[in-house]
Amino acid sequence: MFYLRAFSHSLFHALKNLMPIVVVVAFFQLVILQQVPENITSMALGLLIVAVGVALFLQGLELSIFPVGKSLSNQFAKKGSLTILLCFGFAMGFSAVIAEPALIAVAQQAQSISEGRIDALTLRVLVALSVGLVVALGIFRIIFGYPLHWFMISGYALVVVITWFAPEEIVGLAYDSGGVTTNVVTVPLIAALGIGLAASIRGRNPLIDGFGLVALAVMVPMITVQGYGMLVYSGNPDTGELVVTASTNTEKSSSIVGILLDLAEMLRDVLPIILTVLIFQYLVLRRKLANPRKVAFGFALVVLGLYAFVVGLKIGLFPIGTSMAEQLTARENYAYIYLFALMIGFATTMAEPALIAIGRQAEEAAGGTLNGNTIRLLVALGVAVGITIGVHRIITGDSIHHYIMGGYALVIALTIIAPRYIVALAYDLGGVTTSEVTVPLVTALGIGLASSIQGRSVLIDGFGLIAFASIFPIVTVMAYAIVSQFMSDRRKEKS
Repeated sequence: MFYLRAFSHSLFHALKNLMPIVVVVAFFQLVILQQVPENITSMALGLLIVAVGVALFLQGLELSIFPVGKSLSNQFAKKGSLTILLCFGFAMGFSAVIAEPALIAVAQQAQSISEGRIDALTLRVLVALSVGLVVALGIFRIIFGYPLHWFMISGYALVVVITWFAPEEIVGLAYDSGGVTTNVVTVPLIAALGIGLAASIRGRNPLIDGFGLVALAVMVPMITVQGYGMLVYSGNPDTGELVVTASTNTEKSSSIVGILLDLAEMLRDVLPIILTVLIFQYLVLRRKLANPRKVAFGFALVVLGLYAFVVGLKIGLFPIGTSMAEQLTARENYAYIYLFALMIGFATTMAEPALIAIGRQAEEAAGGTLNGNTIRLLVALGVAVGITIGVHRIITGDSIHHYIMGGYALVIALTIIAPRYIVALAYDLGGVTTSEVTVPLVTALGIGLASSIQGRSVLIDGFGLIAFASIFPIVTVMAYAIVSQFMSDRRKEKS
């Protein structure tokens, strides 16, 4: 009975998070386009399956990964062993990201569009290795008290340099891969680990030192995936106009054998987390799990939730994004596309659960000097502006290199002059804006626009919207802090 009540609670939250998308899409369909899509029934069914999948997934996390991960973090922090903490940080970063639903969705899309040139599993392993290494680096930074802004300035300077040399086929995907690494699995675990460490070490400030792990987890995959793209696209790249349809792999999933194979793949994706927990719990700490049956049941729910989520994507969210892109492009009035991008970016971000959680943690860490709702508004505005600018790039056919490099040059400049207390939080907020619901829809919107506009390459122009959704919240939050600091200093001078 308890599990059923908890599941219904998770399902309600999942449906609530989907509601902004439903409202915005319904508004455009009924008021702007004045038509109803032919496959509206399957889209609605897909959205419901997505909600059920997210609810099962979150319920599984609450029963297994979250309590065990937090318990392990606290025990290792008490042990005070740097080596064990670094190994644990790497293992948790890798295992959480390899099972990230949004990364799975983006990797599958990239493999389909590149006709197998980009391998989905290789891409995910590279991103997961990057996040594992960077979480270990972030723990090292917190323990020794190194300022985050030097890591971020030098890191993004490297990102800008490597972007200049990277092939255009991989740039958008690389930035999107960085944007989707921090999500429903990774954010709570990584944020809790960083804040917990900073709070337990004398002389560390939870707001200044505790945040930043999420930001590092976003940045480093951008570098490694672009390096992977340099290898994959060395020679004569094939950039054909392959259009991905919503029916990709649905034939496989419709049979009993296909369902079992999909479930086996999901189990393979979650296996690294299970192995990490078991190895550190039994071999390092040499303690038994408090409730192994509950944990095992939680892991089973995670696998089922992942499967339902991926199925729902194929018949719900992906078709909505591509359908809206096609219909709005056919109107030959790009103002509607800009308006849709602005509204969908703002609406989905305001409902983002990871953003709400980080906002509350920041409010507590800052002792009330920061307001959680103000943070959410600033981030939602940044995402809305970012996606709109990304859509503009697709429409005009401009090179993503110049937009991305200009965006991060602005971020670096703001980092230098921003108050130190806001830097780590601002970077983390840029990493939590893309949810398991937002990412597939925005990805499908970009791919749909690139498919519908003549002269655009799906692989080169279709990806990148998630990257814009991650950059501009950093800009809005830092700009707000700079202005607030300036106004505060002026008031002090007058008094």
